[in-house]
Amino acid sequence: MTQKKHPTPPQILGTQVVAQSRLFTVETLDLCFSNGEQRQYERIRGGGRGAVLIVPVTENDELILVREYCAGTNDYQLGFPKGLIDPGESPEQAAVRELKEEVGFGAHNLEALKKVSLAPSYFNAHMHIIAATELYPERLSGDEPEPLEVVYWPKAQWQQLLAEPDFTEARSVAALLLLVKAC
Repeated sequence: MTQKKHPTPPQILGTQVVAQSRLFTVETLDLCFSNGEQRQYERIRGGGRGAVLIVPVTENDELILVREYCAGTNDYQLGFPKGLIDPGESPEQAAVRELKEEVGFGAHNLEALKKVSLAPSYFNAHMHIIAATELYPERLSGDEPEPLEVVYWPKAQWQQLLAEPDFTEARSVAALLLLVKAC
């Protein structure tokens, strides 16, 4: 059953940039809700291009993951390849490029699993989760500061992957569960 969206979003009375970096803008929003209640919210505004997270599956029914450094948690996390959509790219083009940069494969077959929001109460970013099959070897140089560790994981052992202590990123967990559901 689909829930009806709230019919009247709050009116934005004003915005103010309170901080800015090369990646994000933090702004306050002065809002007036349909019942007259006024509040100030803060949000992080990204670049608006969106991002992709790719679930590559080999012909041997293995998932390809990467272990990479995550500055937010100051540790290494196991997850699926991902990256920003470059200007002028479609999500599918970005998915193939990121695969080539991060794991050394392209894909002949892409299936969109879901477009998800990332912390929509605070952040205006979206990510396209895409399954990739019919892989072929091809490498592009990427923008990572160090080589990523590429990890092959049997898809049949997806529940053990969920138990891995460094497989905690919500986007990768959601992608895995979406893939399992689609199969």
